[in-house]
Amino acid sequence: MKKDKATIFIERCLKAFHIKVSQKSKKLIIQIFKFGIVGGTAFIIDFAFLFLFKELLHLPIILANTLSFTVSTIYNYIASIAWVFDVKRENNKRKQFIIFIVFSIFGLLLNDLIMWVLTSLITIYYLLAKIVATIIVMIFNFITRKKFLE
Repeated sequence: MKKDKATIFIERCLKAFHIKVSQKSKKLIIQIFKFGIVGGTAFIIDFAFLFLFKELLHLPIILANTLSFTVSTIYNYIASIAWVFDVKRENNKRKQFIIFIVFSIFGLLLNDLIMWVLTSLITIYYLLAKIVATIIVMIFNFITRKKFLE
């Protein structure tokens, strides 16, 4: 099977730093790296749309956050299934999509809750609050997607 550039990069880094890991650990490191790339791209999409919805369309923060999160989740689903997670091929795509959406809804609720607490109760600037919320939800997303999609 042909290796993608991310896999080659990680393997070269491990070799360059003389780091020996088991095949299972190497697979996890590669997966986390790919998840970081997809998550970073999804964050840029989410952040940009949040700014667009809030500043240009003047939507309330939680509505703008919900819409931007939804847009980035669509991208994240496509990229995660295609590139990050070794999804169980015997499961049908509808079941995988439903699992992804259910956990994305939990992630959205968590994201909105964090945004509300940070912007309304603690009065942190909404874009800074978004960074905090994203980091927390990113960890939740990785754990749940790895556990339930693989």
